[in-house]
Amino acid sequence: MKNIVILISGGGSNMAAIVRTAQAQNWAKQFNAQVSAVISNKADAKGLAFAKEHGIDTAVIDHKAFADQPQPREAFDAALMKEIDQHQPHLVVLAGFMRILTPGFVAHYEGRLINIHPSLLPAFPGLHTHERAIKAGCKFAGATVHRVTAELDHGEILAQAVVPVLPGDTADTLAARVLTQEHLIYPKAVADLLDGGFKDEVQQR
Repeated sequence: MKNIVILISGGGSNMAAIVRTAQAQNWAKQFNAQVSAVISNKADAKGLAFAKEHGIDTAVIDHKAFADQPQPREAFDAALMKEIDQHQPHLVVLAGFMRILTPGFVAHYEGRLINIHPSLLPAFPGLHTHERAIKAGCKFAGATVHRVTAELDHGEILAQAVVPVLPGDTADTLAARVLTQEHLIYPKAVADLLDGGFKDEVQQR
């Protein structure tokens, strides 16, 4: 069985989209795959309740618990890797996981670690993407599924969705429009990887 481990920090709406798609499309039969665990760095992450309701193992590795370590980021990532590796993951999926991962963590899951970013990379890596897109006068914005490398928001692009930036858009209204597309392209990108290939597609709405 190809195990998928999803990392979240909050509501986990992209995680939920992947779980629902996996069930609706019967990934267990189609790809011999399952979402085996959802792990958060925050105990109050609302997405954990969704995962539990769907019979998925959950765990919390609180990054704050490592604050007094000589190298807190490395210590946290080591504990996180130990938890993830119990599930022998085929894929590790970042879904709103608000941590910058160490190069050692990224190298450990090389080729198996993916993320979704709310911009059309390589434009606007990092935070506040929608506000920056509006301020720059962009006519289009969107989301990107990409492989994770040691360089932030820089890995191979696997899928993108494009949405228009409308007159009067705020960061919040644009974010909501982009998020609907994230919920479509992320499960599809995961399915393509499980299927052993990848179709280079751009969805435009």
